[in-house]
This record gives sequence, C-alpha cells and structure tokens, in this order.
Amino acid sequence: MELRHLRYFIAVVEEGSLTVAADRRLHTSQPSLSRQIRDLEYEIGTPLMTRSVRGIELTAAGEAFLVHARMALAQVGAGVEAARQAGRPAKMQFNVGFLTGQEMDWLPEAMRILKSDLCNIDVVVSSQYSPDLAEGLSSGRLDMAFLRREANLPDLEYKLIAQEPLLVFLPSDHPLASSDTIDPKQLLDEKFIGMSATAPTVNTVIDNYLKKQGLIIKPAYTGDNLGMFMSLVASTRGVTLLPAYARNFLPWSVTSRPLLGEPPTIDLVIGYSRKNTSRVLKLFLSRVDELIERVAKASEL
Repeated sequence: MELRHLRYFIAVVEEGSLTVAADRRLHTSQPSLSRQIRDLEYEIGTPLMTRSVRGIELTAAGEAFLVHARMALAQVGAGVEAARQAGRPAKMQFNVGFLTGQEMDWLPEAMRILKSDLCNIDVVVSSQYSPDLAEGLSSGRLDMAFLRREANLPDLEYKLIAQEPLLVFLPSDHPLASSDTIDPKQLLDEKFIGMSATAPTVNTVIDNYLKKQGLIIKPAYTGDNLGMFMSLVASTRGVTLLPAYARNFLPWSVTSRPLLGEPPTIDLVIGYSRKNTSRVLKLFLSRVDELIERVAKASEL
C-alpha cells in the first residue's frame, strides 16, 4: 500500500464520484483510478465502496478505513513540516525589557539597530517596573533592559544613556500652571502625590531633593504607575514630581512645568548581566552611542 492509494481513496470519497475525482482533482483517467481503488481493496481484502447511479457509497469497511486514511495522511503532513522546520536554522531570541513608558522613546530606535544587522532574530519585548526588570536580568529571563540603577545586584552592569530631570505634574487649570517654572516651596501648600515602593530609585531621588530644599512634605496619596499618577492629579487636583518621560502619558487635564533652579535628575540606564555572552547583546552595546544620538534627533522632530 502506498500513500497515493490513500490520497486516491479520500479524493473519491470527498468528490462522491470516480469520474469527478479523476478529472477535477487527481488529473488522471477514470480507468486508471478505478484500477488503483481495486488494488487497494484487494490488498485490504474487502470492498471499501459500492458504485451506483448515485455515485459511490462507502461500505462499513470503507467508513472505518477512511478515518485511519485521513489520520495517516495528516501524520505524514505533520512529519514533513517538522522535518522542514528542523532543517531550517533556528532563530535566536533576544529578550528586551523596558521601564513602563520608556519604550515609547527608545524601542523604535533600538529595533532599528537590532534589525539592521541581525535579521535572523526574534526580539521579545516586555514592560515592567524597574526592580522586576533587574530581577529578570539577574535570572537570565531578560538579555537587556532599559531601567534604573537597582541596588544590591552585583552581577549587573549598567550603561548610562540619559539623565532625566524631574518635573512638576499638575492639573492643566491649576494656578501654578500659569508659571514658567515652579518654586519647590510652592508645593508645600498642595496635595502631594508620592511614589509607592514600586519605584525605589525615583523615591530616593525625590526624597533627597526635598531634604536638600529643606522641605518636609507628607504625601496625601501614592501612585505606582504613570496612569495612576495622571488619574490622581486630575481627580484630586494634587501635584507630583515625575521623570520627564511621563509627559508621554499626559491627558488634556494634566500638564507639566520645570522646577525653579537646578532640577534633580534620575539616570536611565541599559542594564545587562555580566554573565550574558549573547552576541546580539555585544553588538547592541557597541552601538549604544548611536542609539542615544538617534533618540535625541527623534525628540527634536
């Protein structure tokens, strides 16, 4: 028994006619097809179908054989595809993480750098809090991440790519919004929205800045993601300090203003594990200066 016998048999069943199957589907003569079906029945040892003026009808043996014939052809098809897949070179996977919101500025240019030299890779992108990204780098779940410098992770290496100033975010119709800059002392009389423990590095920068200014401000609310901060500012008419990239999430009801004097800044870094020997990572790190330049030009447009 050969595979063609199974294909011929299934074609006749599905077309309901030896003549139609021969002419339209198998492109062979009807006598030749009839002979192939007879050879199949002879090998099995029992009739599989009967012929009548209405076409062909399967016998009980034919019904049983049809199920297995279809399964056999499906398995052969799956085997062929598996062999083809195994014969192709496997695509390398490169996992990149972003501090939520930073992908809007950095991902497009990062992808251009990766794809221009290495088209045979699958880039997997995730968006998380900075501490989670650092854990992903340490565990090997991520190859590279755009994040903050997280403490107590000696196996990680960081490359500085930007220093973002902290800005004041406040309701668009707030009296302070008419000012070009905002004196930090003016925040004392406002409902202040603080940072939750999900962003310890930002928290430290804000606390150090307020202490340097001689200010003690107790938060009325806390937020743990940019969407929540924007909602809290709009709904409570409070104010907050956030890195400049948060402007990517501004709704019409919220605006931002720079601080008077020298503003505090927070580092954005590319992090990776020293143990990671990925050639894709090595290539990307060699082109970090180009990445910084590309993003700077894009922000000017």
